[in-house]
Amino acid sequence: MFLVPDYNLKNIYEIDFEDLKAKGIKAVLFDLDSTIMKSKSGEYSKKTREWLSKIEREFVVAVLSNNFNIDYIERVRSISTFDVIGAARKPNPKVLLEYLANARIHPSEAVMVGDRPLTDILAGKRAGCMTILVDSINAEYENLPTRFVRWLERLSIKKSV
Repeated sequence: MFLVPDYNLKNIYEIDFEDLKAKGIKAVLFDLDSTIMKSKSGEYSKKTREWLSKIEREFVVAVLSNNFNIDYIERVRSISTFDVIGAARKPNPKVLLEYLANARIHPSEAVMVGDRPLTDILAGKRAGCMTILVDSINAEYENLPTRFVRWLERLSIKKSV
Protein backbone atom coordinates (compact mmCIF):
# COMPACT_ATOMS: atom_id res chain seq x y z
CA MET A 1 0.00 0.00 0.00
CA PHE A 2 1.22 3.48 -0.88
CA LEU A 3 0.66 4.84 2.64
CA VAL A 4 2.78 2.22 4.35
CA PRO A 5 5.86 3.94 5.78
CA ASP A 6 9.28 2.37 5.51
CA TYR A 7 9.50 2.62 9.31
CA ASN A 8 6.71 2.94 11.87
CA LEU A 9 8.21 4.08 15.18
CA LYS A 10 6.94 5.17 18.57
CA ASN A 11 8.72 8.54 18.40
CA ILE A 12 11.51 10.48 16.69
CA TYR A 13 14.05 9.37 19.28
CA GLU A 14 13.81 5.77 17.99
CA ILE A 15 15.16 6.70 14.55
CA ASP A 16 18.36 4.77 13.79
CA PHE A 17 20.52 7.33 12.01
CA GLU A 18 23.40 4.91 11.51
CA ASP A 19 21.02 2.69 9.55
CA LEU A 20 19.87 5.68 7.48
CA LYS A 21 23.48 6.63 6.71
CA ALA A 22 24.19 3.06 5.65
CA LYS A 23 21.24 3.29 3.26
CA GLY A 24 22.65 6.42 1.63
CA ILE A 25 20.35 8.96 3.28
CA LYS A 26 21.78 12.50 3.23
CA ALA A 27 18.75 14.60 4.21
CA VAL A 28 16.18 14.27 6.98
CA LEU A 29 13.00 16.25 6.41
CA PHE A 30 10.66 16.63 9.36
CA ASP A 31 7.08 17.66 9.78
CA LEU A 32 6.86 20.29 12.51
CA ASP A 33 3.80 20.21 14.78
CA SER A 34 3.44 17.03 16.81
CA THR A 35 6.51 15.52 15.14
CA ILE A 36 9.44 17.53 16.53
CA MET A 37 7.58 20.02 18.72
CA LYS A 38 4.34 20.10 20.66
CA SER A 39 1.60 21.26 18.30
CA LYS A 40 1.56 25.02 17.78
CA SER A 41 3.91 25.60 20.72
CA GLY A 42 6.59 27.31 18.67
CA GLU A 43 9.36 25.86 20.82
CA TYR A 44 11.53 22.76 20.97
CA SER A 45 12.03 20.84 24.17
CA LYS A 46 15.59 20.78 25.45
CA LYS A 47 15.79 17.07 24.62
CA THR A 48 14.65 17.66 21.03
CA ARG A 49 16.98 20.65 20.53
CA GLU A 50 20.00 18.57 21.62
CA TRP A 51 18.84 15.61 19.50
CA LEU A 52 18.44 17.81 16.40
CA SER A 53 21.88 19.33 16.97
CA LYS A 54 23.46 15.87 16.76
CA ILE A 55 21.56 15.01 13.57
CA GLU A 56 22.62 18.24 11.87
CA ARG A 57 26.27 17.20 12.14
CA GLU A 58 25.70 14.33 9.71
CA PHE A 59 22.60 15.18 7.64
CA VAL A 60 20.93 18.07 5.91
CA VAL A 61 17.94 18.83 8.14
CA ALA A 62 14.82 20.76 7.21
CA VAL A 63 11.23 21.19 8.33
CA LEU A 64 8.30 21.07 5.92
CA SER A 65 5.13 22.21 7.65
CA ASN A 66 1.62 22.63 6.30
CA ASN A 67 1.13 25.53 8.71
CA PHE A 68 0.20 28.72 6.84
CA ASN A 69 0.61 31.09 9.81
CA ILE A 70 3.52 33.30 8.72
CA ASP A 71 4.18 34.67 12.22
CA TYR A 72 4.31 31.16 13.68
CA ILE A 73 6.66 29.86 10.97
CA GLU A 74 8.90 32.92 11.43
CA ARG A 75 9.02 32.29 15.18
CA VAL A 76 10.07 28.67 14.57
CA ARG A 77 12.69 29.82 12.03
CA SER A 78 14.13 32.21 14.60
CA ILE A 79 14.86 29.34 17.00
CA SER A 80 15.99 26.83 14.37
CA THR A 81 19.44 26.25 12.89
CA PHE A 82 18.05 24.64 9.73
CA ASP A 83 15.54 25.53 7.03
CA VAL A 84 11.90 25.78 8.09
CA ILE A 85 9.36 25.92 5.28
CA GLY A 86 5.70 26.68 5.90
CA ALA A 87 2.68 26.21 3.64
CA ALA A 88 4.20 22.99 2.26
CA ARG A 89 0.78 21.72 1.11
CA LYS A 90 1.54 18.07 1.86
CA PRO A 91 0.63 15.53 0.52
CA ASN A 92 1.51 17.44 -2.66
CA PRO A 93 5.24 16.72 -3.03
CA LYS A 94 6.05 19.91 -4.99
CA VAL A 95 7.59 21.91 -2.11
CA LEU A 96 9.49 18.86 -0.87
CA LEU A 97 10.92 18.18 -4.34
CA GLU A 98 11.84 21.85 -4.85
CA TYR A 99 13.69 21.87 -1.54
CA LEU A 100 15.62 18.72 -2.43
CA ALA A 101 16.47 20.04 -5.91
CA ASN A 102 17.81 23.29 -4.43
CA ALA A 103 19.86 21.28 -1.93
CA ARG A 104 21.12 19.04 -4.76
CA ILE A 105 19.83 15.95 -3.03
CA HIS A 106 18.05 13.18 -4.93
CA PRO A 107 14.73 12.11 -3.35
CA SER A 108 16.13 8.59 -2.83
CA GLU A 109 18.75 10.17 -0.54
CA ALA A 110 16.12 11.76 1.72
CA VAL A 111 13.74 10.59 4.39
CA MET A 112 10.46 12.31 5.30
CA VAL A 113 9.57 11.98 8.98
CA GLY A 114 6.11 12.82 10.23
CA ASP A 115 3.17 11.93 12.42
CA ARG A 116 0.44 11.87 9.75
CA PRO A 117 0.12 9.14 7.12
CA LEU A 118 -2.22 11.14 4.89
CA THR A 119 0.05 14.18 4.65
CA ASP A 120 3.65 13.49 5.66
CA ILE A 121 4.01 9.87 4.57
CA LEU A 122 2.02 10.32 1.38
CA ALA A 123 4.09 13.39 0.40
CA GLY A 124 7.32 11.48 1.04
CA LYS A 125 6.16 8.45 -0.94
CA ARG A 126 4.93 10.59 -3.84
CA ALA A 127 8.32 12.35 -3.93
CA GLY A 128 10.26 9.07 -3.94
CA CYS A 129 11.73 9.46 -0.46
CA MET A 130 12.11 6.96 2.34
CA THR A 131 9.44 7.58 5.01
CA ILE A 132 9.22 7.28 8.77
CA LEU A 133 5.92 7.51 10.61
CA VAL A 134 6.18 8.45 14.28
CA ASP A 135 3.56 8.99 16.93
CA SER A 136 3.01 12.50 18.25
CA ILE A 137 5.91 13.85 20.31
CA ASN A 138 3.35 14.69 23.03
CA ALA A 139 1.01 11.72 22.53
CA GLU A 140 0.38 11.25 26.23
CA TYR A 141 -1.07 14.78 26.46
CA GLU A 142 -3.26 14.82 23.36
CA ASN A 143 -7.02 14.96 23.76
CA LEU A 144 -9.23 11.96 23.07
CA PRO A 145 -10.63 13.16 19.69
CA THR A 146 -7.09 13.74 18.35
CA ARG A 147 -5.93 10.33 19.55
CA PHE A 148 -8.99 8.71 17.95
CA VAL A 149 -8.26 10.33 14.57
CA ARG A 150 -4.64 9.17 14.77
CA TRP A 151 -5.84 5.64 15.55
CA LEU A 152 -8.19 5.69 12.55
CA GLU A 153 -5.42 6.90 10.23
CA ARG A 154 -3.16 4.08 11.29
CA LEU A 155 -5.68 1.24 10.96
CA SER A 156 -4.81 0.42 7.36
CA ILE A 157 -1.10 0.88 7.96
CA LYS A 158 -0.94 -1.54 10.89
CA LYS A 159 -2.61 -4.20 8.75
CA SER A 160 -0.05 -3.69 5.99
CA VAL A 161 3.19 -3.39 7.98
